[in-house]
Amino acid sequence: MADGGESAGEAGGIRRSRLRDYAEMGEAEPPAAPADPSEPLTSDDVMARGRHEFAVLLGEFRRTAVLVPTDEDDAPLVGDFGGIRWIYAFSNESALARFAIARGEGGREWPYRRLLGARLLDAAVPAVGVPCGVALDAGTEGEGVLFPPVTGIVPERAAVDAGVDVDAAMEVRG
Repeated sequence: MADGGESAGEAGGIRRSRLRDYAEMGEAEPPAAPADPSEPLTSDDVMARGRHEFAVLLGEFRRTAVLVPTDEDDAPLVGDFGGIRWIYAFSNESALARFAIARGEGGREWPYRRLLGARLLDAAVPAVGVPCGVALDAGTEGEGVLFPPVTGIVPERAAVDAGVDVDAAMEVRG
């Protein structure tokens, strides 16, 4: 990614990262609520709010050190679901403990490493070699978040939707 976020054709043809778009969305004000509170939100309003909230959450995750449990070979603990490998990450030791108890393994020691969320998404996910995302706080009811392997969350080389024109696909579905 170029430091200034130049687009193709600028600064030697370096393409602007979509992560910068998400970061800028997080910095912007969320979409305004309707002037009349009794007026229902449109689906576009709901989608815009959801995108904004996720962008803020993604930015916070990228800047935060999380706990990544490791196996006996010091590799991150992962699980496979829906054709995706998920690296388990936890926001604190309590969340990791809830996960261990949910697995019926609360009595054993759980070694872990502290890593920045950005390092997980930008380095660990592509290193896995198969479609991979990050599952934050799995086992914590109502608190877990998935960061799937899609463009804008992980590097394009690791994104399952790389090369897909998402806007065109949404128009066809809509």
